[in-house]
Amino acid sequence: MAAFDAVFVGAGINSLAGAALLSKAGWSVCVLERSGELGGCIRTVDGLTAPGFTHELLASWHPLWTGSPAYAELKDDLDRRGLEYLNTELPTGSAFPDGSSIFLTTSLASNVAELDRHAAGDGAAWKAMFNGFMKTADLSFGVLGTELWSPAGLGLGRQALKRFGRRGLLAYVGTMLSSCRDWLGGTFESDAAHGLLAPWVLHTGLGPDQATSGFMAQVIACALQLGGMPVPKGGGIRLVDGLAGIVRDAGGELRTAVDVERVLVSGGRATAVRLADGETIRAERAVVASVTPSQLYGQLLAEGEVPAELTRAAARYRYGRAEMQIHLALSEPPAWEGDERLARTAIVHVTPGLDGVSRAVNEAERGLLPAEATIVCGQPLAVDPSRAPAGSWIVWIQLQELPAGRVKGDAAGEIDVADGAWTEELRDAYADRIVSRLGRHIRNLEQATIARVTLSPADIAATNVNLVGGDIYGGSCALDQNFLFRPLPQSPGHRTPVEGLWHIGASTHPGPGLGAGSGYLVYKELTKPPLSRRLLSKVPVVGR
Repeated sequence: MAAFDAVFVGAGINSLAGAALLSKAGWSVCVLERSGELGGCIRTVDGLTAPGFTHELLASWHPLWTGSPAYAELKDDLDRRGLEYLNTELPTGSAFPDGSSIFLTTSLASNVAELDRHAAGDGAAWKAMFNGFMKTADLSFGVLGTELWSPAGLGLGRQALKRFGRRGLLAYVGTMLSSCRDWLGGTFESDAAHGLLAPWVLHTGLGPDQATSGFMAQVIACALQLGGMPVPKGGGIRLVDGLAGIVRDAGGELRTAVDVERVLVSGGRATAVRLADGETIRAERAVVASVTPSQLYGQLLAEGEVPAELTRAAARYRYGRAEMQIHLALSEPPAWEGDERLARTAIVHVTPGLDGVSRAVNEAERGLLPAEATIVCGQPLAVDPSRAPAGSWIVWIQLQELPAGRVKGDAAGEIDVADGAWTEELRDAYADRIVSRLGRHIRNLEQATIARVTLSPADIAATNVNLVGGDIYGGSCALDQNFLFRPLPQSPGHRTPVEGLWHIGASTHPGPGLGAGSGYLVYKELTKPPLSRRLLSKVPVVGR
């Protein structure tokens, strides 16, 4: 029986980062992945549309990763393995139906001028927002980077209480719970500013009218100004290969196309995992599962290993809206209507604005295809020209407002959804609508398109067992499944009722994204000195 200090189930960013960090700390590590590739949602595909074009099948942008503590600890090792990040001063913008647009840059002065261009005073509001956020950034980012159900989480609360006082703390928490609509309406005058920032809450698994979406919009807005929109030169596979190399160089193993059937428990402790072919791999110190709660408590653990109430709660775990992706290979750069900066911007949201985002989210949550969805138009060549032949272009389209489960109808009344299953016909009909809309903003889109590949929610779900129903965010991020309550109020945080079994991934705090937050938090817990040693370190040494 093979034995390792830690066995990881799943090979997404949280597992790979956690495994690399533990390997550097001297642990023997094994990572097991049921698909044929490492990386989870980081999947770089050469020739997906046409020869010479390198596409990111799912996740594409790495600002959360390059700003993470995991990257800070691993950067030198990754640099030595050839990982190179490229960036841009134009991370995002929004293009509106009337041909106008607005941009967010990595310069505070430029952003002040840009927002003032749309409404006098909005630039000053942006500066005040940014400076105010940065004064409490340690707390705001701390919420997303701390194991909340732990002494560290309690310490963060005490720090906030000391800084704000009781009433000030209540006010601070209140602002964290506000919706994006309320925050935008109380901060900026122009509809353009609202339309610039509202689409970004979709990237957190929320809608602009949900609790905490105002806080998350501020986090993302400030993070974009601070960090831009970095991508690895050559594709996300470079990061995956770098992290895997750290594990292998330390003597660890990474295995693909192996299906973990069960986490084995003895005396209340996770001791091993059993594969579908019967092989058993022993975990001397930890099993770390990057899976959904449904998988962990409904499949990987035998009945009776955890309280029945927890198993029932996991079965009720809610998944969020589905996603579609459209990948286009273009023979030439896009000819955007309006501002020339659109062709140089990493991510352009094509949207009617705040109300449009809200309407599309509402339609999707009622089971309808949105009439006017938010088009996330990614342009990776604006940052990394190496991903396609010279003179050509890639458009990476993400659609985050699609129904979970079967489609009940079309909000525009144009598409026959039949029985609501994601057939090729339904997928292509909806993709036609999106590409046609985008073509009103990019005048050469149709004539320049060499090839198109579309992934429906069903196609996305088939790529990864964690992407249930095409939900790329690991479950609904509504308040009752977020922050202190993620993944479940019955088992929040990353510890599980089974000793030595840890839960990571998008379904756990701090939620979705490529920041490797949960993998890093569990690594810190696993390498924390024993309590006795920590207590002794605080005892003053008495001299002779």
